[in-house]
Amino acid sequence: MTTRTVEASEDAAGLERQGIAAAKRIVVKVGSSSLTSIKGGISEKSLTQLVNALAAKRNAGTEIILVSSGAIAAGLAPLGLAKRPKDLATQQAAASVGQGLLMARYTQAFNAHGVTVSQVLLTADDLMRRTQHTNAFRALDRLLNLGVVPVVNENDTVATHEIRFGDNDRLAALVAHLVRADALVLLSDVDAVYDGPPSQGARRIPLVRGPGDLEEVTIGKAGKAGVGTGGMMTKVEAASIAAGSGIHALVTSTANAAAALAGEDVGTWFAVNGNRKPVRLLWLAHLASVQGRLTLDDGAVKAVRDRHRSLLPAGISEVSGDFEAGDPVEMVALDGSIVARGLVNYSSQELPRMLGRTTQELGQSLGRGYDREVVHVDDLVLLRGPRSSKLGA
Repeated sequence: MTTRTVEASEDAAGLERQGIAAAKRIVVKVGSSSLTSIKGGISEKSLTQLVNALAAKRNAGTEIILVSSGAIAAGLAPLGLAKRPKDLATQQAAASVGQGLLMARYTQAFNAHGVTVSQVLLTADDLMRRTQHTNAFRALDRLLNLGVVPVVNENDTVATHEIRFGDNDRLAALVAHLVRADALVLLSDVDAVYDGPPSQGARRIPLVRGPGDLEEVTIGKAGKAGVGTGGMMTKVEAASIAAGSGIHALVTSTANAAAALAGEDVGTWFAVNGNRKPVRLLWLAHLASVQGRLTLDDGAVKAVRDRHRSLLPAGISEVSGDFEAGDPVEMVALDGSIVARGLVNYSSQELPRMLGRTTQELGQSLGRGYDREVVHVDDLVLLRGPRSSKLGA
């Protein structure tokens, strides 16, 4: 990237990000490494600094939803744990202890500004199933209308490995979409996305207009703090999810929170490059843990990908994996390239005897209920380019 290109990119990003100052509804996500440490638990200084910035924005008339990590990390010291546990049961125990401590600190800090906060714990099902995500939207929307700042976290105490969001960055992107936010701000201990290691003289990337802008950039994983599960990679993914579904996103440090909310030239701005989508399809594309794979013949690939049709049994040549009706599956072409993901209507035990047969034939030979699509078009999302089946697992 040339100096002139960088300067032009910075100018464009600066003009766009000024819109965040006038945003009516913003989702802000903060990571564990910005709020806690293994030795000290919750950092009062860091939490107070963040709350001061958010409360000032809220009192100026902007609706704020805070997606906050830190429950597990906050519970480590009280439980005498030296590091983040790897087993699910101990993680759940730490989250159970830490969530209460974290909310107590948030309540106290926001109260100093006359702002009321609430606790909202979500699981993947809450944003996957229509009834739950409708109720989640209504609750969050009503809280905002009442002037409350909802503090959202994944419900670590009851979540399982199979249904977990995996990290709160992508949870924040889905929440931003759910509540129809104007912008998503992702905060951590790194001030921006860089085109290489900052210690080696890398430049800040001020503006990302699409995936192509980051094709040759190496993105880091979890940081040195050891209390989080994300890293810059998940923040870039979350910002890309938001931008691809019609929401501007900004990645910067927690220390820059006030400047970011004021529209100043900090961090990396992800410009909108797509339209709003049903939140369930965003979950399916980016977070669902794929349980099986359906190999499609060429005709089925064209029907699904090019003509946006449902997947029928006649177009499936092979089934792999162990799944039940309603599980997420991957649809691939004969060469193995991934075409789409969808929620399957039949189990892996039922499908093999249905392959290559029309729905009419199946209805006549197997009875009613077997004349449905394998994956309905409304439960299907196309994927552009290769994507690992482990994404979101």
